[in-house]
Amino acid sequence: MKKLITILPGDGIGKEVTAEGQKVLVKIAEYFGHQFDFNEALIGHDAIEATGTALPDETLATLRKADAILFGAVGHPHYDNNPNLKVRPEQGLLKMRKELGLYANLRPIKLFDELLEASSIKPEILKGADILFFRELTGDVYFGEKGRKDNDETAYDLMVYSKYEVERIAHKAFAAAQSRNKKVTSVDKANVLESSRLWRAVVQEVSKEYPDVNLTHMFVDAAAMKLIQDPRSFDVVLTGNLFGDILTDEASQIAGSMGMLASASIGDRVGLYEPIHGSAHDITGKGIANPLASILSAALMLDISFGLKDESQAIINAVSQTLKEGYRTIDIADSKTEKIKVLNTSAMGDMVAQRIAVNETITN
Repeated sequence: MKKLITILPGDGIGKEVTAEGQKVLVKIAEYFGHQFDFNEALIGHDAIEATGTALPDETLATLRKADAILFGAVGHPHYDNNPNLKVRPEQGLLKMRKELGLYANLRPIKLFDELLEASSIKPEILKGADILFFRELTGDVYFGEKGRKDNDETAYDLMVYSKYEVERIAHKAFAAAQSRNKKVTSVDKANVLESSRLWRAVVQEVSKEYPDVNLTHMFVDAAAMKLIQDPRSFDVVLTGNLFGDILTDEASQIAGSMGMLASASIGDRVGLYEPIHGSAHDITGKGIANPLASILSAALMLDISFGLKDESQAIINAVSQTLKEGYRTIDIADSKTEKIKVLNTSAMGDMVAQRIAVNETITN
């Protein structure tokens, strides 16, 4: 198979972790006999510095030609403390999602047994948890009308959803549930938000086309509590942009670290794959960033965009084997566990890549 993969390193540790994701993809291509061609493009702070915009036209043109995209992160402290700046790194990510039609964000929350102790939640509550989030990406307060009024004394962000936006991601969630445990939990705030009432009505209507899938509705505050109390009660979770952003970051603590969680943003053509963590400038350049989320995002790419399930599983197995052997980055290193060997970012990528060839048949 021949595919063109665009690497968007972005900002901060995005550069460090995508290098390891690419390293593992190169190993997969070598071992399984594929041809993966790579190119790079600018986005975020680096793009602003070079071109004045967070998503240059050249980058967008490159992305439209790609078969898949491996993305790092955007963000920079320069913008965090100055809300008046009009051009911001995050604008590049939002525009990219909109321009490429990436309306569905998939975030699998699946634990490796070796990391049960890395979470602050009791292992007996976590063991066996396997959740797949479907977060809508192109609507909600991130894209609704926003502004200031009353001489800057009042600010507003409109939470807006259209029926078709809810329908298309609901279909993807229900279809995914059919190949899992046939359960969908739709999360909203229909008791107080009109947009959530539309969301709930549309999801209910779509559910009629999937009679084998059990649908339940849950308010977002109740879902936030239930995720910590009983994560195993969830299978597929379907929710909007804002609620999904918050709940999936909360769910990262189920896995013990944001550095372990991959995600996919998909539409009807190209897919974008990224770790859920941010640019983490506080650790940039120190060589301690966890690359496993980027590596697992590469596994998602092989599965979802290319249909290479064996190759995808080979990466997951290699990560599992690496963890079984006691290798960790500092964020998932448990001092109570014996024989833990802490690796830097590049060494962890090397360790996983080395295990592609010899451990592709090992199951997690």
